[in-house]
Amino acid sequence: MSGFSGKYYYTLDPKGRIIIPAPFREIISSNYSPILVFVNDAFDNCLNAFPAEEWNRHIEKVRALPRSKEAVSYYMKRVVGSATECEMDKQGRVLIPSSLREDTGLNSEVVIVGQIDRISIWDKKEWSSVTDPSKIDRKGYMDDLSGLGV
Repeated sequence: MSGFSGKYYYTLDPKGRIIIPAPFREIISSNYSPILVFVNDAFDNCLNAFPAEEWNRHIEKVRALPRSKEAVSYYMKRVVGSATECEMDKQGRVLIPSSLREDTGLNSEVVIVGQIDRISIWDKKEWSSVTDPSKIDRKGYMDDLSGLGV
């Protein structure tokens, strides 16, 4: 499995549901249960949706971390504390709980982005702001990514 990739623009319906893009639904139906775990991102103002099986793998890594570390404590509060299981319906829709929509400022227009083992959901304005190439240290990023072999 290659994982989730691509970017899709959608609108939240009045009930707070999004449609999971068809290519992502295919990956989920072929490899996972229809349960997605939605969490706040640790640092960005967006949500991450993990297939339940990927979330369980991820949480096993987190479980082994020392909770006395401030970064781990923060992660437990911000990310693990926000985890909510949501089931995809037959039309590929998922209801995002209002508390998570409020935490991340999701309004009507959203961007759904594949992130290999998870799906990120962004408010369209926030996405445009954080992905604006004019706002990054291009040379620094190029050096960092090159050093990582990307």
